[in-house]
Amino acid sequence: MNPADIPNVEAMLQLWMLGMIRPGAAFVAAPVFGAANVPVQLRLVIALAVGLPAVAASGMVLPAEGIVSVPGFFLIIGEVVIGLAIGFVLQMGLAAALLAGEVISNAMGLGFASMVDPLSGASSSAIGQFLAMLATALFLAADGHLLLIDIIVGSYTALPPGNAFPSWDALGGVIRFGSLMFAAALTIAMPVGFVLILVQIIMGVIGRSAPALNLFAVGIPATLLAGIVLLGVATPAMAEAIARILSDALDAARMVAGI
Repeated sequence: MNPADIPNVEAMLQLWMLGMIRPGAAFVAAPVFGAANVPVQLRLVIALAVGLPAVAASGMVLPAEGIVSVPGFFLIIGEVVIGLAIGFVLQMGLAAALLAGEVISNAMGLGFASMVDPLSGASSSAIGQFLAMLATALFLAADGHLLLIDIIVGSYTALPPGNAFPSWDALGGVIRFGSLMFAAALTIAMPVGFVLILVQIIMGVIGRSAPALNLFAVGIPATLLAGIVLLGVATPAMAEAIARILSDALDAARMVAGI
């Protein structure tokens, strides 16, 4: 066998490692894939499965100076930045639902009742947990995980390795989308939160009319009951708003990826 026909195994492994960086960084920051209960080994396998065909299609080559060099360092940094940006934008869409749940919980008087979020490992309110699970279910039902992989693969064509830094317009779009996240959270919480504020105003008027009435014994159960009923009635409207912000998050991720 001609030695020239033997593939360079070391260079091939380095190329595979570079191909895993962008999808791996995106999966760390993205919802569902970046959950604390998702094993790291599974993320690595998925990143390898996504990165290998994308690298082969983009024609990625190693820097002439090798990975341990200034061009190799900037290539790795660019891959990490674009991957984190794609995943972070999608995470902001899920964070809008979680923020809306925090607003509703405080209005219902459940701000003290917190649970550990299995997706992030952080503590969140009960209503925030409910809306986060609803957003995750909608994300998966709309094939958001497959669309994320499609965006990552498409980004190799629009932003080939070595020139993977997002444009200033894309970074500005991420900042604008971050500001819209708070408006989206308010939109999601509005159907329930506005009525709960009215209930609290009514209880305040009753308290002024009958000072002997114990508001803690009457107001909190009334607010909780109204909140539970309103959640049952307004969940379809909130689900529609969550689906819309998740769709906007996917569009923002495409903008970051340049596709």
